[in-house]
Amino acid sequence: MGKCVECGAWNSFVEERAAPDAAPGNAANNRYAQFSTSTTAKLYAEVETANAVRLSSGIGEFDRVLGGGIVPGSLVLLGGEPGIGKSTLLLQAAAHFAAHIGPVLYASGEESEHQIKSRGDRLGVGAAPLYLLSETCIERILEEIARLKPALVVVDSVQTVFSMKFQSAPGSIGQVREAATQFLFAAKGQNIPTVLVGHVTKDGNLAGPKALEHVVDTVLYFEGERHHSHRVIRAIKNRFGAVSELGVFEMTGAGLRPVANPSRLFLSERASGTPGSAVLCCVEGSRPILVEVQALVSTSTYGNARRMAIGIDQNRLALLLAVLEKRAGLSLAGDDVYVNIAGGMSIEEPAADLSVVAAVASSVRNRGLSPATAVFGEVGLSGEIRGIPQASLRIREAVQMGFSRVVLPATNVEPGAADTTAEGQDCELIGVRTVGEALDQLIA
Repeated sequence: MGKCVECGAWNSFVEERAAPDAAPGNAANNRYAQFSTSTTAKLYAEVETANAVRLSSGIGEFDRVLGGGIVPGSLVLLGGEPGIGKSTLLLQAAAHFAAHIGPVLYASGEESEHQIKSRGDRLGVGAAPLYLLSETCIERILEEIARLKPALVVVDSVQTVFSMKFQSAPGSIGQVREAATQFLFAAKGQNIPTVLVGHVTKDGNLAGPKALEHVVDTVLYFEGERHHSHRVIRAIKNRFGAVSELGVFEMTGAGLRPVANPSRLFLSERASGTPGSAVLCCVEGSRPILVEVQALVSTSTYGNARRMAIGIDQNRLALLLAVLEKRAGLSLAGDDVYVNIAGGMSIEEPAADLSVVAAVASSVRNRGLSPATAVFGEVGLSGEIRGIPQASLRIREAVQMGFSRVVLPATNVEPGAADTTAEGQDCELIGVRTVGEALDQLIA
């Protein structure tokens, strides 16, 4: 039909033919009836809960993002750009799983067994019950799962597999939805954790229907710049743990190596005392990370000032520049402003506002901030500095990284706000209420 008359999406109609033996109303012949385990309702107080033991993948950062490990019977979706390292990470995790927990089935619809074996030799995969299957038919993959009864299943990728029940091509909406549903039944029915690799569109979103993200238990995004050595995994959805968790990896010749101290990685090449540089204490999930915010303000040659931002929202940058002009008296209308989060990180929380303001003002005045100073805080439109959560966690990370001075919102250092006194014993905490007051403390 082309365009859907309900939602306006193009090419979203899929023909689904009912099986001839599936009589209407006959639950026994329904292929979805296997997922149902009970036919009667239970009282809430009578339902027994069991704390399932999480299984370690052998990669600490991967376990952190999953909420402490892989939950038996869970369905995980891992998406990311082509060539970012999804298959490498999962092959490393599968090898450890096979060596320490049980047999693993690695089904790939994009590579042959020889290609996977050559990558495994480079990663140092030893002799372990790791089964490789180069197959794209869902029914054959499910047959191998029933035969091997593995402890973990990896499907790379869900867009390449197809079901013989449909005539559409692999990767279409009907095929992707059917694949996710069938693997969900296999994971829950046989209590086998399953990891699906998903493609992303040119916009960076997971390809396929939105129902794919609703079906799975956990959605992970693999991010990273192609020209940087580090990679980041974010948890967007997690039924068994906290969302917005972050795992940091470094790409090496021997595979992905977990980074236990991301702050040291992102600040390793920072030039101390350079104008236009500020250190931000951000929090990703439950992990505090120090990153460098860089700003460059130069006179516009064409009379049309440019504003460019990498790592932060460009609309947020425009808002902060307007606050600087109106509340701090800085003239930026005829200047080009460029802001970058060094190392390829992306920051979305409002706590980055004050560090962006400090970096821009430092570049305008051509004065560097103190190398031992870290900054965080949200900036309002009236120029006020608003308090932010988890201030003590940020201060503790700054102290561990050797910073002796932290400029933060005044509400975060007031008595009764947050317990920042104990965290700041070895650090000078300077509370500020307005943008002008913050710039006076940062740029003497």
